[in-house]
Amino acid sequence: MSWTSGQKYLAEFLGTFGLLASVGGAAIFSGLDGESGAARVVLIAASLGFGVLGMAYAFGDTSGGHFNPAITIAFWASGRFSGREVVPYILAQVAGGITATGIIAAIAYGGPAGSFSFVQGAALASQGYTGNGAPYLYSASAVFLLEVLMTFFLVVVALFVTRSENSSKNVAAIAITMTLFMTNLVAIPVDGASINPARSFAPAVLSALWPSGQWAIKEDWIFWVAPIVGGILAAVVDRALRPRAHAT
Repeated sequence: MSWTSGQKYLAEFLGTFGLLASVGGAAIFSGLDGESGAARVVLIAASLGFGVLGMAYAFGDTSGGHFNPAITIAFWASGRFSGREVVPYILAQVAGGITATGIIAAIAYGGPAGSFSFVQGAALASQGYTGNGAPYLYSASAVFLLEVLMTFFLVVVALFVTRSENSSKNVAAIAITMTLFMTNLVAIPVDGASINPARSFAPAVLSALWPSGQWAIKEDWIFWVAPIVGGILAAVVDRALRPRAHAT
């Protein structure tokens, strides 16, 4: 069974839509309800994990279930994905993320009086580092290193568990989801946890519409560059640890 390019792009759009609806909804609505601390971190990470797990099982056979530009670029860098599909995949992922975030913002707009100002100030739960008015305390260099490291972990798992020779490939979606859950538990308290350029770009670009949220788009570059660097490093490891045929 084969899928058309259009079907693959639609699957990536829908999968990333589900990802952003899950994590964005949890991040925004838990903040509106006054949830904070460790409980909120676990809630957001779990919502993202379960959301991605569902999307992976729903659309993984169609498009490969990337839902993340860093994963798409890493699969290309590892030689396991066509270069001509990279840009369309990323465009579909970004479009899905923006659509989902717009819907979440519309729901938040109908919340209690004054609550939408919180959403605007938090830039729709965007990621960031200290500076430009962002509500984060870690430096840009610390955040860059964290995003590289966490994306590396995620993409290494994605590359290795989806190998045809891997005996655990039937549970690849679970392995990837659990790794994503772990990376978000670590990174949310630091920078809001991106590990996915589409996850950061969607709220940042929408938040640029109002002054209190413009810090997000100013800082969004780091959440493109760092995850892509982490993904490419993972692709290098994938190539280095690829099985070799032994001479007889």
